[in-house]
Amino acid sequence: MFTLRRKTAGEATFDAFNVLGMLVICFITIYPIWYVLVNAFNDGQDAMRGGIYWWPRVMSLDSFEAVFNNPGIMKAMGITVMKTVSGTALHVFFTAMVAYAFSRRELIGRKVYMLIGTVTLFFGGGLIPTYLLVRDLHLLDNFLVYIIPAMFNFFDLIIFLAFFREIPAGLEEAAKIDGANDFSIFVRVVIPVSMPVIATIALFHGVYQWNDYFTGMIYINNMDLQPIQTFLYRVIAQSSSNLMMANMPGGITKSVSSQSIKLATMVVTTLPIVLAYPFLQKYFVKGMMIGSIKG
Repeated sequence: MFTLRRKTAGEATFDAFNVLGMLVICFITIYPIWYVLVNAFNDGQDAMRGGIYWWPRVMSLDSFEAVFNNPGIMKAMGITVMKTVSGTALHVFFTAMVAYAFSRRELIGRKVYMLIGTVTLFFGGGLIPTYLLVRDLHLLDNFLVYIIPAMFNFFDLIIFLAFFREIPAGLEEAAKIDGANDFSIFVRVVIPVSMPVIATIALFHGVYQWNDYFTGMIYINNMDLQPIQTFLYRVIAQSSSNLMMANMPGGITKSVSSQSIKLATMVVTTLPIVLAYPFLQKYFVKGMMIGSIKG
């Protein structure tokens, strides 16, 4: 039977400092998000007076109405959704297919390919060579620039590979006896039993696609093809109040400001992924643990 031991004064002090430190860290992390929310929901003209820290002084949804009435913002949101869905689906399928090939011991040159892939984890070609390659592939100002360069990632391949190596060989052998070729085995056998790792990689890449602003900033000049993150970056970097205040109903302009619309745009941009992440975090942890423990 276990008996409870009273903490010593030193242990109690140590625990108190730990709790205090964690509270401070949580406050530093959460308060900036809360500050953005408070000012986004406050009347824009009133917020320009300052002094709003904990709760909206004059509650207003006009800034959000201005955001949703701006066709440029909504078009950028549509591009973000399209590239996140299509890019994630193609990335998962292509990376899983390459990883399945790497898992086959009969693959000629497998060790050489692994060595080359490992090098890419530590060294990259740089921005200028990448830009020249994208230009020569005619992907500048092309929606496919969001999809094709991101279809494969060697780190994700390693996670897939660790999972595929744990699939019983008997499943593949039974499929071969039934006359299935390698691609049929991959599609009809490997993918259905690999849904946990597929969900993990889909979450990894989906978050990347949603948050990626750099691709649109470097390779896209056409405003109709920029995602919402790039739109928000350019608005904040250029302080383009005219862009934010355009296409707004006349009555709203009296209760909003360029700053309040920027904050409302931040909320609209980040809210979907922020709400989804706590429910999906377990898949991230599971994905990092795949293959780390052998039975």
